[in-house]
Amino acid sequence: MTELPRKAAARTARLAALPLGYAGRQAMGLGKRLGGKPAESVLSDVQQRTAEQLFRTLGELKGGAMKFGQALSVLESALPEELAAPYREHLTALQDSAPPMPTSTVRQQLTAHLGADWRQRLVWLDGAPTAAASIGQVHRGRWRDEDGTEHDVAVKVQYPGAGEALMGDLKQIARVARGVAPVFPGIDIKPLVAELQARAADELDYTLEGEAQAAYAEAFADHSDIVIPDVVAVGGEVIVTEWLDSAHSLAHIIREGTQEERDHYGELFVRFLFEGPRRTGMLHADPHPGNFRILPAPDGGLGRLGVLDFGAVARLQGGAFPENMGRLMRIALDEDPESLVAVLRQEGFIKDRIEVDPAMVLAYLAPFVEPAAEDRFTFSREWMREQFERINDPRAETFTLATRLNLPTSYLLIHRTWLGGIGLLSQLGATAPFRAILEESLPGFARE
Repeated sequence: MTELPRKAAARTARLAALPLGYAGRQAMGLGKRLGGKPAESVLSDVQQRTAEQLFRTLGELKGGAMKFGQALSVLESALPEELAAPYREHLTALQDSAPPMPTSTVRQQLTAHLGADWRQRLVWLDGAPTAAASIGQVHRGRWRDEDGTEHDVAVKVQYPGAGEALMGDLKQIARVARGVAPVFPGIDIKPLVAELQARAADELDYTLEGEAQAAYAEAFADHSDIVIPDVVAVGGEVIVTEWLDSAHSLAHIIREGTQEERDHYGELFVRFLFEGPRRTGMLHADPHPGNFRILPAPDGGLGRLGVLDFGAVARLQGGAFPENMGRLMRIALDEDPESLVAVLRQEGFIKDRIEVDPAMVLAYLAPFVEPAAEDRFTFSREWMREQFERINDPRAETFTLATRLNLPTSYLLIHRTWLGGIGLLSQLGATAPFRAILEESLPGFARE
C-alpha cells in the first residue's frame, strides 16, 4: 500500500470512530443516570468528552476533516460556556495550524506546477511553513521580477492528493455527522457538510482563487484600513502572493485583545464583509479568524486588517447581495409581518403550499436582525447562545416554524458566511455600527 492510501485509510478509520466513541459515552452516561446522577450533568459530561475527542482528532488531520473543524470553530460562541470552555483551545488551534508538509514534497509541488526553473524566480524559500490550512500550507519566500526587483511573497502549496483526501473526508464526515451532532446543540451539521462538499471543487482550484484574490486586491487598493495582497503567480496547485507582514490573526485579538481593539477590528471585519460584494460582486465566504491578519497602521494607531484565502468565494448572482435580503431585514425591523411573509415567499424561503402565521414568523426572525436595530450593537457569546437556545427550545411557540421554512440554494453560502461572521463577532465581543454599515453597503436595506 502506498503512503497516500495508507494515510487516507487511517484518517477514515479515525473519523469513523468518532460516533462510536459518542455512543460508548452515551452508554456510560445511562449507567450514571441509573446510579442517580442528574441527566443534565451526564449530558454535559458526555458532550464535553466527545467534543474534546472530536477537536483533537480534527486538529491532527488535513483535508475535509480540518475544513469541517474550521467551519465549526467559528460557531463555538453558540455553545453553552460549560461545554465550550474545556476545548476552546482545540477550536482555536484549528483556525491557525495543522501538521506540516515535508520540504522535499513542497519542492516537488513547485517543480510540477511552476516549472523546473522556479528557482530563477523564487530565489529564496523558507523551509518551514508559516501557516497551514485544510488543503495546503504557506511558506515565506523571495520573488524576483523580470526587471530584477525582489520582494517578499507568500507561497501557498497544495498538499499532494488534497482533492482526493478532501472529497473522501467530506463523504466520511457526512456519514458520521449525525453521530457528532449532539456535541453542537442548535447547529444543523448535515447541511453544513453538504455545503462544504458542494464548494470543495472551487477551493481546490487555485486558478479560480487567484482570479478572485486579484479582483479583491484591485477593488480594495485604495482602502485605508483593509489590505488584500496582490497575486504574483499561479500554477495549478501553487499560488504566490505578496507577503503580509503580520505577527497575529484575529484569533490573537479574541484571546487577548483590549475592548478598543475588539471594536476596531470587529468594525473593519463587518465593513469588509459587506463592502466586498459591492466592490467585486463576490463574497469572501471563509470567515474564520486565521484568514484575517493584524497589520500595523502607518500613523502608529490601531492597525489595519489584512485578508487572506480567497478559495471559498461566492460569485453572487447579479454581482451583489440579493436586494430582497436587505428588504427582509428592513421589513423585520419595521415589524410588518404581512410584508415579511410576502417577500419570504417571493424569495423561496416559504414554499407555495406552506401556511404560516405572519406574527409568529416575525417573532422567530426579529432577534436575528436585532444588531441592525441599534446605532451600535455589542455582539457577545451570551447573545449568540440565546439565539441558538431560543430556536431550539421545544417549549417555544416558534419551535416547529423552522421546519416549515426553506433555505433557497442562492442563499446557502450567504447564510453560512453570515452565520460564521456573526459567530466571529460574538467571539470578539465587538461593538460595531452594524446598522450604518448595512445602510451603506447592503442593497434594499436603506430607507428610500
